[in-house]
Amino acid sequence: MSKPWHSMEIKEVMRALNVTMNGLSSEEVQRRLQEFGPNELKKEKRKSPFKLFLEQFTDILIIILLIATALSFAVGEAYDGIVIIAIVMACAVLGFTQEYKAEKALEALKKMTAPTATVLRDGKELELQTRDVVPGDVILLYTGDKVPADARLIEAINMKTDEAPLTGESTPVNKNVKPLPEETIVSDRRNVVFTGTVVVYGRGKAVVTSTSMDTEFGKIARMVQVTEEEETPLEKRMGHVGKWIGFLSIAVCAVVAIFGIYKGRGILDMVLWAISLAVAAVPEALPAVVTGALAVGMYRMARENCIVRRLPAVETLGCTSVVCSDKTGTMTKGEMTVQRIYVNDKALKVTGVGYEPQGEFLFEDEKLDPTKEKELYTLLKAATLCNDAKLEKEEGKWIVKGDPTEGALVVAAAKAGLWKEEIEKEEPRINEIPFSSERKRMSTIHDLSRGDKIVYMKGAPEIVLERCTKIYTNGKTHKLTDEKRKQLLSVNEAMAIQALRNLGFAYKDLPDSASSFDEENEKGFVFLGVMGMIDPPREEVKDAIYMCNKAGIKVVMVTGDHRLTAVAVAKALNLVGENKEEEGRVLTGAELDRLSDEEFEKVVGELVIYARVSPEHKVRIVKALRRKGYICAMTGDGVNDAPALKMADIGVAMGITGTEVTKEASDMVLADDNFATIIKAVKEGREIYDNIKKYLTYLLRCNIMEILVLFFAMMLSGESESAIALTTIQLLWVNLTTDGLPAIALGVDPGDPDLMERKPRDPSESIFTRDVKAYLFAVPVLMTVLLLGGYFYTLETYGLLEARTQLFTALVLMELANAVNARSLKYTVFKVGVFKNKFLWYAILSSFGLQLMVLYIPVFHGIFDVTYPTVFDWTIAIVFTLIVFFSIEIVKHVVSRRRT
Repeated sequence: MSKPWHSMEIKEVMRALNVTMNGLSSEEVQRRLQEFGPNELKKEKRKSPFKLFLEQFTDILIIILLIATALSFAVGEAYDGIVIIAIVMACAVLGFTQEYKAEKALEALKKMTAPTATVLRDGKELELQTRDVVPGDVILLYTGDKVPADARLIEAINMKTDEAPLTGESTPVNKNVKPLPEETIVSDRRNVVFTGTVVVYGRGKAVVTSTSMDTEFGKIARMVQVTEEEETPLEKRMGHVGKWIGFLSIAVCAVVAIFGIYKGRGILDMVLWAISLAVAAVPEALPAVVTGALAVGMYRMARENCIVRRLPAVETLGCTSVVCSDKTGTMTKGEMTVQRIYVNDKALKVTGVGYEPQGEFLFEDEKLDPTKEKELYTLLKAATLCNDAKLEKEEGKWIVKGDPTEGALVVAAAKAGLWKEEIEKEEPRINEIPFSSERKRMSTIHDLSRGDKIVYMKGAPEIVLERCTKIYTNGKTHKLTDEKRKQLLSVNEAMAIQALRNLGFAYKDLPDSASSFDEENEKGFVFLGVMGMIDPPREEVKDAIYMCNKAGIKVVMVTGDHRLTAVAVAKALNLVGENKEEEGRVLTGAELDRLSDEEFEKVVGELVIYARVSPEHKVRIVKALRRKGYICAMTGDGVNDAPALKMADIGVAMGITGTEVTKEASDMVLADDNFATIIKAVKEGREIYDNIKKYLTYLLRCNIMEILVLFFAMMLSGESESAIALTTIQLLWVNLTTDGLPAIALGVDPGDPDLMERKPRDPSESIFTRDVKAYLFAVPVLMTVLLLGGYFYTLETYGLLEARTQLFTALVLMELANAVNARSLKYTVFKVGVFKNKFLWYAILSSFGLQLMVLYIPVFHGIFDVTYPTVFDWTIAIVFTLIVFFSIEIVKHVVSRRRT
């Protein structure tokens, strides 16, 4: 093919496809079916479920725990092995369920395609399965039909298609058969119909040019398949942390075990003890706490109408630095609404948004009663009767059936109390001259109760004015002068600059004797006025954008709509300012095509609006932003958004208006289609990352302290039995009581007061920030010095059993108090609220209760090698705990004051 299909004359298209107006022959269809294959989306070969499951066990932390598990079973510690393997298996199952998104997205794409199609073959109309359509087939399309394949129109009668799911165009597209320039972008190809789009008006005939994966729909399917999902920031950090902890744990435990054997301890005893130390050093609860924190965040967000489909996405949204949002249905209502009316020399405002028939008519902020304003009443009546849309209520929600633009007119009339069903009974339609893209107008003829007839006309204001000789003002008809005509055209232009879609209205009385009415009679009308409509911004989005700016998050509008419309909506949302310089931050798809990747990357950080873009453009935008270092979230609802959602760090789909394809390709779904819900998700994501950081800091400083205490106790104790400061079972018990419930409770801790006033984190930032490193050095050293001092003093004074009991008690108490310290790494617990995290207190009390059970129930004394703690033991434990607790809090207070 030398030229694109949309740039060719109909005869050229038919010749190139070797088909006649009667369609293909049966023999030719079979040949082409063999050549091109069935008209269905193909599935890329994927990894087997078994291989996907095995890949879940490649994480270094999981490998270390599996080794520890095997050693535990080898030396007879089956209980320990079972607990660890249970955690590992739970994590593996969670990870395994995340790998089917591409397949699901493709299945959803298949569901959206038309199940049957009407074609001409051998000159006969046939209805057959969509999969049997081949290039060259002549298809017949009627109102309500879903297009089965990409096709070049060869006949179009008053035809409009809804291409919003594919191109983002918010209003139905008028179709014709005229050739277009080769460079015409997909969304402007008026002579082509696309797979999966719907005919909403008129009828047509087209010849299929592409099927299966060669259609625009197929290209999107292929993009969804080949777009690789990278690790989220959280996954990258956990991988880094796991390797760091894993290698360090192996090294330390190996050194301690070798040193113990050198000191004369039994090899089997030291191996068992080293395994216990490894389990204490490795935060085996890390996967559980991370998953638990994300799962709780997922539950909280679900209550806020944000459904998370992939756990790490919760945290990713928390470090998002740019949100690329579709306009239609996401930032706007997705419902055309009349906002301005010019009638009787008055510019009126109409309140209310969407299809809800509630609103007021205002002139200079004064409320008008439409029933007492004859001119307005007549205009609204004309707009309702010269109209094919219907306003209906289904399941408590108002919906429009028909063209959204016509629906906006019916809603505006309903706001004035003019219900279409009622006035149609008074003035029933008896004939019409339908709208066409060539005529740019529509006329309907109605019977009046007195026997006469009336014609109502609507269309482009300049076209309607050409057919008018009079104007209706002040309750009378007046001559439409050239001066008045210029004034009305000027009003129309002023409304258009505000990105309003304008329609003009007129009427003409016909005598009862008039036998017919045709295009030649469309003259001598009386002009009524102009109505301007727009898909209005959501009220809550302006506040959401303000919050994004406060949180350091850049908001970018990406839409298939026209530049003027996009800018108008952006201004209403304060996304751009009113000055001309701000409008320079807009780029169209055609302009983007002319930029190289290098040129685009230079300006991508400054742009806030992309208009008239295709699916390929959206993916390119996301790629450029990510190359510039942004953590990119992409919101959308149409099929066209799916590849970009998959490519982005996090894809956010709309739950109500979103297609199944988009939902399946996304990480999160907004159940209420509310852009503002994203802010709540951002807060939750930031909170979760902070909590994981708190958990790690708490757990590691305690684990480091345990290793230091045990190591130096061995180093300083000679060859005596006291070299083993804590037994294997005591170590595992400390691990259970402090690394379990308290750590998990920290995973659901409320955030710091300044959580939503911080700039997004640097994606390359290590989780071991300066403050974390300070905690991991200073706190373990302080605790180790205190605990070893108490241990050796008690050892010399009372003996080994009492020393172990004292160390065992003080260590658990100190670590539980440390969990309270860990509620904030920046602010004192008194500022963030001591009792704000009730789950943490429940966890601490539960763990402390278990510790008391071991200390005071005699049957456990032999098992845990402890005795009843003395008053001295409790005094040492409490004093040491208070020293560490308040030392940390004082340092936090001093540092936070310096920062402010």
